[in-house]
Amino acid sequence: MGEALNGLKRSHYGGELRENHIGETVTLMGWVQKRRNLGGLIFVDLRDKSGICQIVFDTAVSEEAFNKANSIRNEYVIAITGKVTKRESVNNNLPTGQVEIFAETLKILCESEVPPIHIDDNDEANERTRLKYRYLDLRKPKMQNFLFTRHKIASAARRFFDEQGFVDIETPMLTKPTPEGARDYLVPSRVNLNKFYALPQSPQLFKQLLMVSGFDRYYQITKCFRDEDLRADRQPEFTQIDVEMSFVDEDDVRAINEDLLKYIFKEVANVDVQTPLLKLPYQEAMDRFGSDKPDIRFGFELKKMNSIFENTEFKVFSDTLASNGDIKGININGYGDRFSRKDIGKLEEFIKSYGAKGLAWIKFTNGEMQSSINKFLNESQINAVKTLFEVGENDLILIVADKSAVVYDSLGALRCEIAKQIGILDPKDYKFLWVTDFPLFEYDEEENRYVAKHHPFTSPKDEDLDKLESDPGNCRAKAYDIVLNGYEIGGGSIRIHNSSVQERMFKALGFTEEEANEKFGFFIDAFKYGAPPHGGIAYGLDRVVMLVTGTDNIRDVIAFPKTQDAKCLLTNAPSVAEQKQLDELYLKLTPVEKSNA
Repeated sequence: MGEALNGLKRSHYGGELRENHIGETVTLMGWVQKRRNLGGLIFVDLRDKSGICQIVFDTAVSEEAFNKANSIRNEYVIAITGKVTKRESVNNNLPTGQVEIFAETLKILCESEVPPIHIDDNDEANERTRLKYRYLDLRKPKMQNFLFTRHKIASAARRFFDEQGFVDIETPMLTKPTPEGARDYLVPSRVNLNKFYALPQSPQLFKQLLMVSGFDRYYQITKCFRDEDLRADRQPEFTQIDVEMSFVDEDDVRAINEDLLKYIFKEVANVDVQTPLLKLPYQEAMDRFGSDKPDIRFGFELKKMNSIFENTEFKVFSDTLASNGDIKGININGYGDRFSRKDIGKLEEFIKSYGAKGLAWIKFTNGEMQSSINKFLNESQINAVKTLFEVGENDLILIVADKSAVVYDSLGALRCEIAKQIGILDPKDYKFLWVTDFPLFEYDEEENRYVAKHHPFTSPKDEDLDKLESDPGNCRAKAYDIVLNGYEIGGGSIRIHNSSVQERMFKALGFTEEEANEKFGFFIDAFKYGAPPHGGIAYGLDRVVMLVTGTDNIRDVIAFPKTQDAKCLLTNAPSVAEQKQLDELYLKLTPVEKSNA
């Protein structure tokens, strides 16, 4: 049971009280964080969104309030009125630690059972329990700070775009299923039987149509949906800061987005982003860092070793070169003594998850060289390795030989894993860069055809246009990703605005004219009536917030996230639909051997 407010009004947030409030009578409302009964005095830490303030119940001030305070427990919701006084035992760990409030009245607004998780930043409840009781988890100051920061970032973005003449326009949530992306979430239509909407993976087509409509500058902060296998930094529904501009080239889009990042990071994190940002072509990023979203806060760059081992007797290396593979290595400069043979064995197991078959190593410590391939190394090769990696004392060279894609993936991941293990990553060291000149296509082995690297509406580089049909594998795109500390936080491109080029793009992707019209006919038609050159970008808001707040779990910065298997533990979604609903949609469930429930 709980008492009613009966017109009582909160005068202050407790966490905002300071010495300048001493002598004032205030009314506070919030949750009981902690209660301590010292006999003649009861101390209560009262928590609201602004922080914690100490409340004192003293029989000399109010016997009635003191007696009521005897019954309150953690997480009770209460309202108190009292006078702010100088705190006798100052707590310098609290912003409110100079003051306390002697309560004159107490209302118990709502009682609480013992919560299944501790409302404290140091709570060690497992994540499944936290997600099941998310409304309790979100009471923690750390979790609230994540969402307050998210709000600040979104607000800063809106202010920036408004000042730059962009217009906020909503696009549909129920749209048409389209190929060439991740798997769609489908929504059956009751009034159009046997037909389906798709939830948008992005507003891509609609924002381009808004450019055709003449709006010139558009933005939107919107939900997007992808039915794909999840990773630590992905969710099935996510929030995108979506941007599109007319009459622009790549430099125009990058310039205004650099200004956006400067504005957001200064406003929210008081960080001065230095512009212009580094631009790194895709192939150089892959060659140096093994990734198209490189973390450039540290070295350990990849070096190609093919020429060093072209006459090697080591079969793994010679077989790799014979099959047009690559031999590459990274130098863990100065940290060789951190890694025993057992530790290196663990690193080898790590890279096997990226398809690598093994890990060779050469260590230089105490003026000596040790190696897992020592008997295959001659003096000329050792000297070449020393020169290539500028070897010094206490260096460790780690080598992978395999298909180029495997070498990139495994060493790209390994350099980041080692940096994490040795503790050289500062989450507040924000290193931005643009990755540019992406391939327009990538080859899909399963479908045995080229697919769009980004999406089918990305413009080819002007100088590569003639290769669209004859040499698609060597076509580059007017595409660009913005990368921060090893995460792609945004990606975009200049779009195709010419109908004939768009038709050629569809052909290169294997669409017949009929298939293209069936999937994108409305879009193709729009470009017949005058489309401006246009381009844009989309940011993953969740990922940006994750990096600004320093957490490594994207679920921390989403109020009600899904688990890695796309379930909501709070509501138990997805759930079984009632038979009546299925009948209305003329849907019939197919029995499966193993339930996902």
